[in-house]
Amino acid sequence: MPPGLMIVRTAPAPSRDDTSEFSEQRVRLARPVTQDNKLKSVTIYCDGSSLGNGQASSRAAAVALLGYKGFWRAVGEYLGNATNQQAEIVAAAIGLESLKQPCQVKIFTDSRYVVETMSGRFRRKTNLNWWERLDRAAGPHKVRWEWTRGHAGHLLQEAVDNAARQIAAAGHVDAEVLREAEDEVGTTEI
Repeated sequence: MPPGLMIVRTAPAPSRDDTSEFSEQRVRLARPVTQDNKLKSVTIYCDGSSLGNGQASSRAAAVALLGYKGFWRAVGEYLGNATNQQAEIVAAAIGLESLKQPCQVKIFTDSRYVVETMSGRFRRKTNLNWWERLDRAAGPHKVRWEWTRGHAGHLLQEAVDNAARQIAAAGHVDAEVLREAEDEVGTTEI
C-alpha cells in the first residue's frame, strides 16, 4: 500500500435486508503513516579538528559519540590533510554511518556550517564530495540538526573535541582515545 494510505473498515448503516458486509474504503491521511514510533532515538555529539587548518601539512580528525539510553560509543576517523570544515562534516557522517538501522537522530555539533547547510539555509558551494558522504549517511535516518556552543564546558561536546584533537595530533585513530571519551561521559542521559 502506498505511504499515506490506510484501509478503514466500517460497519454499514442498518438496512432493511441486513445482508450487507463491512464496507472497505481507502482514505488518504493528512499525515502519512510512519514508523517513527518504532525508530530508536539516538543522540550524536560530533566534532572535527584540523591542526594547521588550511596549511599543506594540516592533520585532521573527526569523532562522534553515539548515545542510546544513556550508553555512549565513540567512533573516530583520521583524515590527514583536510580543513576544519571538512572534518566537521565527516564527524557527523561517521556518527550516522555507525548506525546499523534507520533511527531518529539528534545531532549536536559546534559547526554552524554543518547545521545551517544540512538544514537547507546555506548553499553548498565547496566541499561537495564531503557533503555527498554526509547526505548518504543521513539518508536512512530522521535527523534533527542542533548547534551547540563549542569550548563552553559541555561534557559531551568537550569529550568529542578533545578526542578529535588527540587523534589529529597522533596521526591515526587510537582506540584508547575513543575509550577515554566514552569513559569521560559515562552513562550520561540526555
